[in-house]
Amino acid sequence: METLHILNHPLLQHKLSILRDKNTGVKEFREVVSEMAALECYEATRDLPLEDAVIETPITTGTFKVLSGKKLAIVPILRAGLGMVDGILDLIPSAKVGHIGLYRDPETHAPVEYYCKMPSDISERDVIVLDPMLATGGSASAAITFLKGYGCKSIKLMNILAAPEGVACIQKDHPDVHIYVAAVDEKLNDHAYIVPGLGDAGDRIFGTK
Repeated sequence: METLHILNHPLLQHKLSILRDKNTGVKEFREVVSEMAALECYEATRDLPLEDAVIETPITTGTFKVLSGKKLAIVPILRAGLGMVDGILDLIPSAKVGHIGLYRDPETHAPVEYYCKMPSDISERDVIVLDPMLATGGSASAAITFLKGYGCKSIKLMNILAAPEGVACIQKDHPDVHIYVAAVDEKLNDHAYIVPGLGDAGDRIFGTK
């Protein structure tokens, strides 16, 4: 089963190039990340279940499709994942939001958890994990493992940009999780940054160095 979905829509590719540009300022960078998250969410939610509902239109009464069940939860990996939340909530305002705080140890590059808060019914929802960059894959894999521990059965991962190493990590650790990304770049460098990449997404979203 192919679990990697590279979303090559022209709007996504154009917006990704804006993010890559080192001269793109904080305000525009933040806005474009949010816009890309909404566009990617449109694809990542293509298989959400539907059910019939009886609705009265101004003309007559009919049976039409609505989303079924508990629907969706989104879980940004702090802090960069926060930049993707608003774009998705604009599209699906009823989605619940959980948070996982992970940082990468500068020596080992291994993920370290420092915060977690989930909706009480997270296990009943379709979950999309959000992180702009899938570099080594360690943080995303750890977050997915944590969600499975909560009983989540339907988990997807949404990134803006990925490295082959990160994709391989998720496919190895979580072969059941589908990955949605606008592009897969060449490689990671010695500091585990994506090449050519777009720099540190968290720093560029929040204006920190």
